[in-house]
This record gives sequence, structure tokens and C-alpha cells, in this order.
Amino acid sequence: MNKRLGMRLESNRTDEMVVFTSVVEHGDFSQAGRVLGLSPSGVSKLMTRLERRLGVALLRRSTRHIGLTLEGELFHTRVLRILADIEVAEHEASGTKLASGRIRVSSSASYVAHMLADILPKFLSQYHEVSIDITQSDMVVDLLKEGTDIAIRAGELPASNLIARSLGNTRLIVVASPLWIEQHGMPASVEDLVAVDRLGFAYERAGGEWLRPTESILERVRVSDGEGIRRLALAGVAPARIAEFTIRKDLAAGRLVPLLPDLLPVKREPFHAVYAGKSSQLPARIRVFLDYLTAEGRVE
Repeated sequence: MNKRLGMRLESNRTDEMVVFTSVVEHGDFSQAGRVLGLSPSGVSKLMTRLERRLGVALLRRSTRHIGLTLEGELFHTRVLRILADIEVAEHEASGTKLASGRIRVSSSASYVAHMLADILPKFLSQYHEVSIDITQSDMVVDLLKEGTDIAIRAGELPASNLIARSLGNTRLIVVASPLWIEQHGMPASVEDLVAVDRLGFAYERAGGEWLRPTESILERVRVSDGEGIRRLALAGVAPARIAEFTIRKDLAAGRLVPLLPDLLPVKREPFHAVYAGKSSQLPARIRVFLDYLTAEGRVE
């Protein structure tokens, strides 16, 4: 272990938080230790000490992966906000310039409309020198080829050299508009739903099946983004399976109605903010936006 940092961590809870967030980000004690200049055993001891002091398990440990418990997720969200506040306070106290420059973001239209639209004003008011370019697409982009700093992606991530921060996960709900139900009737069984046309994506997606792995999907209308599917479902074109965080207001207002909620299998879709390069070497403008997304942009 880095002796200097080890001595500081004996009494410095902020450094404990830094180590904890690094473990969460990298999902591995060894990689977190390499970034911070600590040994894997040193990182493990610090996390054990933190959990013992709090009296609760924060991490789920396995031979292949380290994940968060529910208590760990809550603690992680709060810790990110604390560390971001500390960084801002230090910049303000020292009179140094805050993060500045343009961030190029690739995101689905759904995430832009139902998440970024709500949280961006606060970020922009906090970081006056940061500008953001947003490209809306549900398709996977090549970050380096497209010159993208951060891509917000839905679904399980394939193995790659990119680094991902979790933005939570959301339920996928099969819904239809009252107009469609009036015209076609409310499905009473899974077989009824298999027989009707549905809205789908115009490209292949992992876990795309609604009902069974081998089902024959009848998708007369396909759309290239989730927000387009939502709009067509609202118009009564056909039922659709849509991320819950994008239709909460529609469900509450009765503009969309869940179909067979007790019969269909529960499906959840993870969201991540993906970027290239080591966190310790990211420009300040990208680092602060990633921290903000992780704290404020979760889809649960």
C-alpha cells in the first residue's frame, strides 16, 4: 500500500470515499488500487474497515465481480454528491477556474427527453464554462471515430476497452393506449398478446423478445428510437414495450395502460454512461459531468 495515503486514510473519511467510488467504478480491487497507488489487499482492508464502521455491507463480492448492495447504492449516490461539492468548494476557495469546454454526448432521445431535460439546468448553472453537444440516437456509436466524449447506453454492455458507470436500471413495461384497447380489446392472456401487431425497434437489440426467447414477433411498424415508439403507442398504433422512466407521467395520466402486468415476465434494462480513457486522466469538464450523471441521472 502507498504508505503516505495509508496514513491519511486512517483518519480521513474523504479518502475512504474516493477509494470506495474507485472500486465501484472499476468493479475490481486490483484496478482501483492501480489507479490510486494502493495494493489490492490494501483496498480490500479499507473497504472492510468502512463497512465495519458503518455497520452495513456496501459491496457484493464474488470471484469475478464486485457489485453494490442496496445500501451500497444509496451510499454511493450520496458520496458522489459529497465529493462533487468538495471539489466545487475547493475551486471556489482557491479562486481557480472551474471545469470548462465542450462535452460531446451521444444519448437516446428518450433519455434526453425524460432525464437530461430535467437535470441539465442545474448542471449548467453550476458549471458556467461548460457547453454540451448532444447527438440523439439509440444506435451504438464508436466513441473515438465519432469524437464522442460520453455515450449513454441502454442494455447489457459487450466486453470492450471502454469504461462504464452505472446509471441504474429501469423496468420495461408492455403498454397500449386507451384508443387501441377500445378498438382491439384488452388482451386477457399471453396468447392474445402474441397474436397482435406490436411496435418494435428498427435494429436488433439484445433481449428484444417480449414474451418468449423463440417467439415470432409481429412488428408491422419499427422505429429507430424509443421516444418514437412511445409517441406511436400514445397515438394508438399498437402496443409497445417501453422503459418505465419514460412513461411514468403517461401511466399516471391514463394515456398508456399496462397490458398483462401479472402475466408477463419482469424485464429490466440497465443504463450506463460509457467513456474512453482512465478516470484519473479525464478532462475536468468530462469528469464533473460523469459525476453529475451518476448522482442525478439514474433511471430508477
